[in-house]
Amino acid sequence: MDWGMQNRLSQLVQPDGRCYFLPIDHGYFQGPTRCLEKPGETIAPLLPYCDALFVTRGVLRAVVNPAQSKPIILRVSGGTSVVGEDLANEEITTSIEEILRLNVTAVGVSIFVGSRYERQTLMNLAELVNACEDYGIPVMAVTAVGKELAKRDARYLGLACRIAAELGAKIVKTYWCEDGFDTVVNGCPVPVVMAGGPKCETEREVLAFVHDGLQQGAIGINLGRNVWQSKHPVPMARALHAIIHAKADVAEAYELYQETVQRA
Repeated sequence: MDWGMQNRLSQLVQPDGRCYFLPIDHGYFQGPTRCLEKPGETIAPLLPYCDALFVTRGVLRAVVNPAQSKPIILRVSGGTSVVGEDLANEEITTSIEEILRLNVTAVGVSIFVGSRYERQTLMNLAELVNACEDYGIPVMAVTAVGKELAKRDARYLGLACRIAAELGAKIVKTYWCEDGFDTVVNGCPVPVVMAGGPKCETEREVLAFVHDGLQQGAIGINLGRNVWQSKHPVPMARALHAIIHAKADVAEAYELYQETVQRA
């Protein structure tokens, strides 16, 4: 692996082998998502706890301070919305020149395995890898399922993750599943990070699935709504950071969450 690629990956994955990515790219298909109407204000108190931001170029330029930024994973696929016919009908939205101009650490692209646009989105990934490898830029594949939440089982996720790795992704973002998540991770030859998906009912539920996923081999999270849509975003971010980087268990992390809430 070239020095530049190794250098960029080392900015994302910390010396302990783990990572905490904070996605704020939801507006590219959802518009002004609740609690993300003003993304700059949302992320400001959360930045001390994350290792990188996952963001579109528009929001990056508009609200992220270039002098005090975390490493950036740039969202480079899109072209659909929640009111459109099919979320899977994505294309690459950003050129390699733009990626280099923005000096980002990595790029992220969604794939929709099993959808009508499977081949299109897989070729998006392959062509993005072709372009980014020339410049030492890691590509993160996002195993998206659109509105079809029933697909989040180990067999499907394992298939999607392995295909993403085979096509050259350096990191794969996928969903945690209750049964067989270890088989998903073990079948993927590159690191796996967990998505949050729809907001969970309780903060402890979030802490529990993150802790379980790490025990089963994931290296970290790319989790947004369950943080910035929490009633207490900063305590939630701090508790997740403790699980990921301080190896706290669920009880310890939840106690930290409650203590931080009380001090706020």
